[in-house]
Amino acid sequence: LFLSGYLQEAYLWTKQVLAIMEKSVVLLQEVTDGSLYEGVAYGSYTTRSLFQYMFLVQRHFDIDHFSHPWLKQHFAFMYRTVLPGFQRTVAIADSNYNWFYGPESQLVFLDKFVMRNGSGNWLAEQIRRNRVVEGPGTPSKGQRWCTLHTEFLWYDASLRSVPPPDYGVPKLHYFEDWGVVTYGSALPAEINRPFLSFKSGKLGGRAIYDIVHKNKYKEWIKGWRNFNAGHEHPDQNSFTFAPNGVPFITEALYGPKYTFLNNVLMFSPAVSKSCFSPWEGQITEDCSSKWLKYKHDLAGDCQGRVVAAMERSGVVFIRGEGVGAYNPKLKLRKLQRNLILLHPQLLLLVDQIHLEDDSPLEAATSFFHNVDVPFEETVVDDVHGAFIRHRDGIYKMYWMDDTGHSEKAAITSRMYPRGYPYNGTNYVNVTTLLRHPVTRAIYLFIGPSIDVQSFTVRGDSPQLDVFITTNEHAYTVYLWPVEDGSRSAFAQVIADRQKIVFDRASAIRSSAVPEVKDYVGIVERNLQHFKPVFQQLEKQILSRVRNTASFRKTAERLLRFSDKRQTEEAIDRIFAISQRQQQQHGRAKKNRKVAKGYKFVDAVPDIFAQIEVNERKVRQKAQTQAQKELPVDEDEEMKDLLDFADITYVKHKTGVSIKGRSGLAQMVTTARSSAPSISASYTRLFLILNIAIFFVMLAMQLTYFQKAKRLHGQRCLYAILLVDSCILLWLYSSCSQSQC
Repeated sequence: LFLSGYLQEAYLWTKQVLAIMEKSVVLLQEVTDGSLYEGVAYGSYTTRSLFQYMFLVQRHFDIDHFSHPWLKQHFAFMYRTVLPGFQRTVAIADSNYNWFYGPESQLVFLDKFVMRNGSGNWLAEQIRRNRVVEGPGTPSKGQRWCTLHTEFLWYDASLRSVPPPDYGVPKLHYFEDWGVVTYGSALPAEINRPFLSFKSGKLGGRAIYDIVHKNKYKEWIKGWRNFNAGHEHPDQNSFTFAPNGVPFITEALYGPKYTFLNNVLMFSPAVSKSCFSPWEGQITEDCSSKWLKYKHDLAGDCQGRVVAAMERSGVVFIRGEGVGAYNPKLKLRKLQRNLILLHPQLLLLVDQIHLEDDSPLEAATSFFHNVDVPFEETVVDDVHGAFIRHRDGIYKMYWMDDTGHSEKAAITSRMYPRGYPYNGTNYVNVTTLLRHPVTRAIYLFIGPSIDVQSFTVRGDSPQLDVFITTNEHAYTVYLWPVEDGSRSAFAQVIADRQKIVFDRASAIRSSAVPEVKDYVGIVERNLQHFKPVFQQLEKQILSRVRNTASFRKTAERLLRFSDKRQTEEAIDRIFAISQRQQQQHGRAKKNRKVAKGYKFVDAVPDIFAQIEVNERKVRQKAQTQAQKELPVDEDEEMKDLLDFADITYVKHKTGVSIKGRSGLAQMVTTARSSAPSISASYTRLFLILNIAIFFVMLAMQLTYFQKAKRLHGQRCLYAILLVDSCILLWLYSSCSQSQC
């Protein structure tokens, strides 16, 4: 737009982008773990644009975001979510097998501008070296190469590739905002290199959920309408497991937002309208839309919680609470899922379902997915199970309840409807009959190197005992619910003769994140950086026009927002100055000397001030129209909307009122300007007339009334002068506001 002479349009577009993005950057300070709630795949979609924005505003407008706290933590989001072998990632929410865009471009960006330690270059190198060239996980051509140019721009060869200090050792990592725990990321795909993930968090992540529910940033935010959680899944208390780096229990990738397409629970009988009666899933499930339900009914309050996550002596314990993701009418008191990784190839999962006394529930059913290969049925000593075949061996799972009963499962596949990028998924569906008040379901996942010789349980409420014997080790697990106040531990594991205790002191403690102080002021100050740049561009674009026709066309476009009666005069004046400059430049070039003091004189009115006035009028008109329109449908709400917010912001400390003209994506504010703007030309006319009247009155006072003997006449004149002074002040104030 600038190169074509459309400077006003470029100015408005740039301002709109800055307003939206600067608000987003402020809100990102709420996300303390460097994550993005839409997951790794859509996260790469976001950072593809976000990092380009940060680079450009620093380069052109001197707005520096490279020390942003979220940016400093974002490497963990990319490093701690990669499965062993560097080919796949955690597929939480709408996702493919890994990344939509990059991530080499984003990683070299982080290394060059944020970390400066070589780890970003190293991880980009590992991903590039291990890229899938055919089959599942192959990036599409459009996505794969569209970040290649930024990767070249940002790559810093002086940063030698250095792996993170803890590379090679499985680590437990908790994303407190995202509500996700990972263990064993970014390792070579070798024997006894496991990967485990668990998800139980707030809808939209802690930051967005708290912003909506605690009415934070109320100058900008109007509830869920400002955010899009449509790409999330009903997946609270879900998990994945990849022993030896082999995806055994996986996410179901980008598909319909049904509960049973996630590794979670459903209950029967349903107590509300359900997609799959008599079974009822999580409250964000929507039967009639391809998006997750998050704005209506109970869906907006959906949340899970990671209760504990710790690793001791190579044994990992994770507990999540998912009751907040289900309808309260189900009368669930507690819904705890416990994961205990006893060995790199041996995972114990225990679901504890605690019902209220008047709960109508009779059964629960669990789902376990694999998008790559189908499950097959097996049974050993009346203990039912399922397995998948892999080139490395057979990966098995078995289950029973706390009475020792094992129910036969439904093993099947599900094809996705047309319009989704994947064909479907394979899953095991295990149903458990519920008893009051507590029922436990126990599942054991086994890698090919482990030979389980015995698997028994004893369920003396409230304690659960699990006994497992393999060809090499014997494990005894004692599990206590959180309600058992007599115990100071969540669980205890005895591996052979070694005792490992997971006590309550290591439980996850949530903390509230305070609202960013002076958040509107931060955005306003950053918006002040770009106007001087455009004022300089205005001079450059006019000084470069050499022929009369193109000059007049460009000048008319630039002066479109100024006073029409001065347009012709201004064009002629600018053209004369441009001609003189051209002649001076020609003489300087002829004499092979640079003309000193060669400068384009600013003969143009401040078009950007006038743009602000016109833009404010457009915003007010759009706000009025938005109040009359009916709400848009769900699909329309998924689209990016331009914001024309004009919100009055009052600083809490200084009491100075300023205008917040910027907007956030998908936000249509209801705030209105308190006073209508006055036409600049009419205000200027009245101001000139009033000044003339004032001087006439003053002259009469000094000549005629000074000689008059009647005091009454002098008093009348003084009263008129006083009123006229007030009118002058009012006109001056109005003219200043409209920048006439």
